[in-house]
Parts: sequence; C-alpha cells; structure tokens
Amino acid sequence: MKINNLGSMGMNPYKRNLEKNAEASAKSQNKEDKVEISSKAIGLQQTNEVTKARQEKVQAIKTQLESGNYTIDPKAIAKGLVNFYKN
Repeated sequence: MKINNLGSMGMNPYKRNLEKNAEASAKSQNKEDKVEISSKAIGLQQTNEVTKARQEKVQAIKTQLESGNYTIDPKAIAKGLVNFYKN
C-alpha cells in the first residue's frame, strides 16, 4: 500500500508551525511597558506636607546631634510605647 502526501506540497507542517511561532515571538519582543507619572502626581509628591515635616524634624535632630545638645528622655519613650499598645 502506498500513501501519497496530498495537499502537503512537500512542506513539513511542524516546520510551518515553528516559523509562525517565531514570527509571533519576534513581534511580541518589540513591545515595551511604560509607566508615566502625570505632572499633577509629581507636584503632589513634591508638596507633601508630611514629607516636609519629617525633613524638618530630621534636620533639627541632626543639628542637635552635631552641637551635642540632643538628649533622650527614656520616660517619654516608655510612656509613648505604653500609650501605643493600649490603644
């Protein structure tokens, strides 16, 4: 019994599928993800009052440390911890 390859025209279907996959992956590699932050969001980040207050507090502590005037009150720290865990 002889089997003829009708309609295949000598083309390997697996090779054809492999070529299609290669083309699809080449197209998907050209895509890039981008993140854009609006100017309003950037403005909000820069004018954040909490950030400014923290920076001022850190700067004040730095100057106290450099001058040698920074003191730690252990009773105030303990009181703050107790109040934090009670609530």
